[in-house]
Amino acid sequence: MRYNQLGRTGLIVSELCLGTMTFGGEGELWGKIGQLQQEEADALVKAALDAGINFFDTANMYSEGRSEQILGQSLKNLGVARDEVVVATKVLGRMHAGPNGAGASRGHILTQVEKSLERLGTDFIDLYQIHGFDSATPFEETLYALDSLVRKGVVRYIGLSNWAAWQVMKAVGIAAAKDYAPIASLQAYYTIAGRDLERDVIPMLDSEGVGLMVWSPLAGGFLSGKYTREGEGEGRRAAFDFPPVNKDRGYAVIDVLRELAEAKDRSVAQLALAWLLYQKSVSTVILGAKRPDQLADNLGAVEVEFTTEELARLDEVSKLPAEYPGWMIERQNGYRGGPSERR
Repeated sequence: MRYNQLGRTGLIVSELCLGTMTFGGEGELWGKIGQLQQEEADALVKAALDAGINFFDTANMYSEGRSEQILGQSLKNLGVARDEVVVATKVLGRMHAGPNGAGASRGHILTQVEKSLERLGTDFIDLYQIHGFDSATPFEETLYALDSLVRKGVVRYIGLSNWAAWQVMKAVGIAAAKDYAPIASLQAYYTIAGRDLERDVIPMLDSEGVGLMVWSPLAGGFLSGKYTREGEGEGRRAAFDFPPVNKDRGYAVIDVLRELAEAKDRSVAQLALAWLLYQKSVSTVILGAKRPDQLADNLGAVEVEFTTEELARLDEVSKLPAEYPGWMIERQNGYRGGPSERR
């Protein structure tokens, strides 16, 4: 296991992070994703710790709070010292009925952080993330609320999730101008079968020193090795077909991954995860698993090595179609003789 800085912070996190969206199974949606209870969760958390993972991600809305409860109890059951692990959770989703039961308002954030601390059984949250963009709340209000939590000591670092490049950039600018706690990270969807993040978000993150946490690195199971053009295997996508995937491009990627996996005696999933670990902008890749054998296979990604030629082949089969202004920027970059754009 290797370890990376989270953005420009001094926080060091494992290159793989255990996600806990499969813990609990409360409610119709979460039951489709996973229904792991305490004993099963304890086994996964222990396997992650034994492999060198020090980073765990959850959210207040996962299974209506049960995911946070189970994760916090697992760390206690396993006798893990609180300062030896990095715990991340999120706020935004609906936690009760009424107009103020969701969002990124100061009121909702301050109410929910206390409840997350209680469920996790901890005095502080290492990384507190806004789970999505709230168009009804001013940026300044959200960032002021988060800054107050950092100054109080109940939150160590702050992050965002599922925000557009301009939204992250605006938040970064406001935080700097008002001397608020800086944005440490963005949690976003990114896979070799879905590289949309490379158009605007990743160049912005690199420019501003914001870390990237990748969710759904196997595209909701599409890159698990179960899916081919000839037929789709059983799995989460059978009940919950998400995130969206361009199937034509996706199957072309799977064809190459499968060929390379067979040559390396590895799984398709391991290679898909390893490709992300080779991307310099990625701070950590979040793994979700229902069974110990799934987690064990995913953990093997840290041992996969690619040659320059293999990486070039994977890049070619998975690259995004050129769009404006990207193709014009690339064309004009040579005028000064400086370095070209990353992509």
